[in-house]
Amino acid sequence: MQLTKRLQAVADFVTPGSRVADVGCDHAYISIYLARNKISPSIIAMDINKGPLERAKSNIERYGCERVIETRLSDGLEKLKPGEADSIVVAGMGGPLMVKILSEGRESMLAARELILQPQSEIYKVRQFLKEQQFAITAENMVIDEGKYYFIMKAIRRDICSEPEAYDLCKKEHFHFGRLLLENRHPVLKSYLLWDLEICESILKALEDETSEKALERRQQVGERIELIRCGLEYYK
Repeated sequence: MQLTKRLQAVADFVTPGSRVADVGCDHAYISIYLARNKISPSIIAMDINKGPLERAKSNIERYGCERVIETRLSDGLEKLKPGEADSIVVAGMGGPLMVKILSEGRESMLAARELILQPQSEIYKVRQFLKEQQFAITAENMVIDEGKYYFIMKAIRRDICSEPEAYDLCKKEHFHFGRLLLENRHPVLKSYLLWDLEICESILKALEDETSEKALERRQQVGERIELIRCGLEYYK
């Protein structure tokens, strides 16, 4: 089974031997990959919707993974008991929803060893939440899949992380773009920053002659974003 670049990047962050909870599993492709490649001995594939979960069950049976993967109809982490999973995977949803799911399932989250996350939007909110919950982001990756940029991160509880201070998010650009991506000068992040800068400059140009209060407010927001992007590009000099 071949995963998309995005899903492969998510699966690659799972520590071998971990019991996995795949939250919002959709078609269960990540779960099946982890089972077939003997990365995880036990997987709980969870989804809030019956339709996707039925498709997941069908795929699991088709690939002969029923003994390793269990499916559960669950709103986020609701049906996951604390201690059932070492690794919690949440991929393909907006940042605020991801934070909501982890917050509501906080007991199960804190009982896990690691979180593998791939938020689709407002990623800085996810990083802020992880810092508040005493998780250190120990690995990050970025991929371009079908023309879209994706951020993937692995976070470990600070109490079991060696040298957690090495992963502290200290600057504004760390929350928006990822400290490890910036410090390692990840090439996909650079491409993303240049793409984002071009969009922001186009917006500013379009607002050049606008004088309404709304336009002025938007110009200020875009100007602040440009300043943040330029801070990120400084790492590549």
